Amino acid sequence: MTPICDYHMHTFLCGHADGQPHEYAEQAIKVGLKEIGFSDHAPLLSHRDPSITMDIGQLPEYQRLIEHVRQDYRKKIKIKVGIEADFLPGYENQTKELLAGYPYDYVIGSVHFIKGWAFDNPDEKVGWKQKDTNAVYSEYYDCLRRCAQTGLFDIMAHVDLVKKFGHRPTEDFTGEIEKTAQVFKKCGVVIEINTSGLRKPAKEIYPEPKILKIYREAGVPLTFGSDAHEPADVARDFDKAVQLAKRAGYQKYVLFRRRKIEKVVAL
Repeated sequence: MTPICDYHMHTFLCGHADGQPHEYAEQAIKVGLKEIGFSDHAPLLSHRDPSITMDIGQLPEYQRLIEHVRQDYRKKIKIKVGIEADFLPGYENQTKELLAGYPYDYVIGSVHFIKGWAFDNPDEKVGWKQKDTNAVYSEYYDCLRRCAQTGLFDIMAHVDLVKKFGHRPTEDFTGEIEKTAQVFKKCGVVIEINTSGLRKPAKEIYPEPKILKIYREAGVPLTFGSDAHEPADVARDFDKAVQLAKRAGYQKYVLFRRRKIEKVVAL
């Protein structure tokens, strides 16, 4: 059974996605979804980079775009308005202010930067050659915990994104992951199964089975996202995502409305 929702979809405003919002909605209807949520990249507060996020001046346009498609498709599919915001140490107050400016249904928290280095950006991939992989993993999980502890986010995105280019640690990070799962549970955040990892060099869903099981054992709730950057990727590989969730022991997932869990749905 395919989940009824896809909560991780982007728009052309982020500078690296294609298609109009209505095309994502049409694809969602085509594949049988009952609910979707857009969560484009929020403006970066640390620096400007139109190739990876919208600019601050485009935020009202994004909100209008999604409200417009939500109204147009209100009789066909339920559409939620979300946003994906980066965890940027030192910018927590500015991030809080940014997110408070609109009544989002959910906010996805992402770790894309480690001490200013965009470790998952192909343009900065060379940085891996200058880093110790174990050290990067350690810093990544520390950032994930700090991200959740801000209280700014509802869903934690692709919680092993650090593997994107295929770099794997030589040390056992089970303890770090278990610690992170406990922090997530305490902070009340949800994780996503993000299928975009299958479309990246890692060739693996985020998070991998072992990690997902740790979060399930910690009691961290679940939702689903394709991380679609083009309409054809909406709900892509969700059949594999459901299989992964069930193997990890999950029996249900959650839906959001106005920053709260609105409904718990059986898998």
